[in-house]
Amino acid sequence: MTSEDIRATLTICLLASFADGEKHDREREQIRQVAEGLAGDQQVNLPGLYQDVLLRRVQLPAVLAQLSTPEARQLAYEMAVCVCEADGHTSAKEQDFLAQLRQAWGMGASGTGNASNAATAVAGYAGAASSFDSQAQSVADAPLNAQLPDVDTLPSQEPVPHPTAVDPLCSAAQRRPGNLSATEMDSKILKAAILNGAIELLPENLSTLAIIPLQMRLVYQIGQSYGYELDKGHIKDLLAALGVGLTSQYLEEAGRKLLGGLLGKAGKGIFGSLGKQAVSSGMSFASTYALGHVSNQYYAGGRTLSTEMLKSAYQHVMRDGRQLQAHYLPQMQETARGLNTAKILQMVRGG
Repeated sequence: MTSEDIRATLTICLLASFADGEKHDREREQIRQVAEGLAGDQQVNLPGLYQDVLLRRVQLPAVLAQLSTPEARQLAYEMAVCVCEADGHTSAKEQDFLAQLRQAWGMGASGTGNASNAATAVAGYAGAASSFDSQAQSVADAPLNAQLPDVDTLPSQEPVPHPTAVDPLCSAAQRRPGNLSATEMDSKILKAAILNGAIELLPENLSTLAIIPLQMRLVYQIGQSYGYELDKGHIKDLLAALGVGLTSQYLEEAGRKLLGGLLGKAGKGIFGSLGKQAVSSGMSFASTYALGHVSNQYYAGGRTLSTEMLKSAYQHVMRDGRQLQAHYLPQMQETARGLNTAKILQMVRGG
């Protein structure tokens, strides 16, 4: 993709993130932080794009016209869908925004047997857009109570790490009984972190989007182990208290791949530039690792921790996770060898 393509795609993603007009100030701040965190790429002034979108200095029709190829439009559309689906709910305004993209790019029409080559291509992209919409919605609507996929690639005869930063959050006296031992819980969290780290190595948009529901399922199962039956609303509230924004998390993961010219290139080797680029942030491994351990202490302690304590603990364990991700990179790569979009969709759906 050209620099203009990348700039236009990221602008569309930012427009999508604010399409519903209901973003909380906290979420706006997280998106701003993502823009600043990805500002190292000299091709695109992402913080400037963020300000342009926030202050309504850009108009959608002008941005749409900057994407000249069907492939670039398809990728931009898929990213916009994922932005809208990241929080598990697409509002009416977000649906209208996506409809504008489809209409502007001819993705809403279907072809005929006598269509020209150009019309046939348009029909093909319309069909691809419809299929992607359906798949993305199935990821966003994934059930919490499905089995969390198991990862059987932990190093043998090696102790499972445990972040001591979370231990003061819940004393032995106040700890609720759970159905997993401390070692079993540490292993469960590590396996989930390795799986999401492996998924981060894959270039497809749906793979990137799938990380969020798998993280939510981990929290659900941790709460369940202490006798809590949670729904998505409870888990989203906890994530917000930790400072985890669902939209901003997708934007950061997908934005890194896009800026590296890696997103959407199915079949690219995981040991090539994609693997290096994706793992360089260690975001999915580290965020899953931190989310699991802080959630474990939160539910073990009877959900009594303050927002300040939760957020501080999450940041501490995120740092631990970033240090550990290099150690577990071989396990992530081995897991990624057996993954593709179809398998990930099956895992997310609970199949």
